[in-house]
Amino acid sequence: MSETRFDFKGKTVFISGASRGIGLAIGVRLAALGANVAIAAKTAEPHPKLPGTIFSAAKEIEAAGGRALPLVCDIRFEDQVEAAIAKTVATFGGLDILINNASAISLTPMTETPMKKFDLMNQINGRGTYLCTLKALPHLCESAKKGRNPHVLTLSPPLDMRPMWFEGHTAYSIAKYNMSLCTLGLSEEFKQYGIAVNSLWPLTAVATSAMTVIIPNPEDPPEELKYRNTDIMADAAAIMLSQNARIYTGQFVIDEALLRKSGVTDFSVYKINKNCPDDELAPDFFVPDDIYEHGNQAAVLRDFVRPTIKAKL
Repeated sequence: MSETRFDFKGKTVFISGASRGIGLAIGVRLAALGANVAIAAKTAEPHPKLPGTIFSAAKEIEAAGGRALPLVCDIRFEDQVEAAIAKTVATFGGLDILINNASAISLTPMTETPMKKFDLMNQINGRGTYLCTLKALPHLCESAKKGRNPHVLTLSPPLDMRPMWFEGHTAYSIAKYNMSLCTLGLSEEFKQYGIAVNSLWPLTAVATSAMTVIIPNPEDPPEELKYRNTDIMADAAAIMLSQNARIYTGQFVIDEALLRKSGVTDFSVYKINKNCPDDELAPDFFVPDDIYEHGNQAAVLRDFVRPTIKAKL
């Protein structure tokens, strides 16, 4: 990994599902570094359970110092994606970075996952990632020709086909890993264009409003206090998107491992509860066993990941 240079001034970023959560956090981070940010999401009106709309997200991005373009877009539909990317290019003069953030989740076994739910997850996750990348590709190629270092970043896990990551939620795992398969294949395809294609995934659970709806926790204290905030993913994304696109591609990255390699030593700033011990942080799904094989080892080994995940299901 080369030395990090946060050079986003004047670059244009298209983020799917950026009305809240990690997508919004990445948008705000890049806006603070000078980027134009297109917010593509379905939420134009307030959701009854989830805060944030594309318009409130745009205000946050503008407050951070960037230019924002809120776009109503359901990435299941080709015409909407095509129109949203066209509007982005017309507004900002091009497209340099695509972030495939939109995702649907249902941690349910087959007996509780009807085809409607299966189709929704696969249409948004794998197909949506493929569709957004397909429609962005001509513009990313133009960015590459101009030497603007184009990237595709997908929020999806390293590929790991062990049954433990499928049992109890096979439909979701299929859908989520399909996003990673896009990274695997397209990173090779896009080398000829000089476009980087990488994936980023969190080591621990990240506190988003969607998480509290998907996995409600009646515990006292609430489980969310064992989560990290969205800033850790935003900081990691900024580092990845700063790398040379012709060299740094085909990577499946875990946020903490990347930040450690980049010299970060204080991870307490990312904790929701600053007093939560590292070994009590709630681990995320799909984290590989060898995560620190090529980086600086965390003070606390992550051998608690698998038993903790299994205990929660």
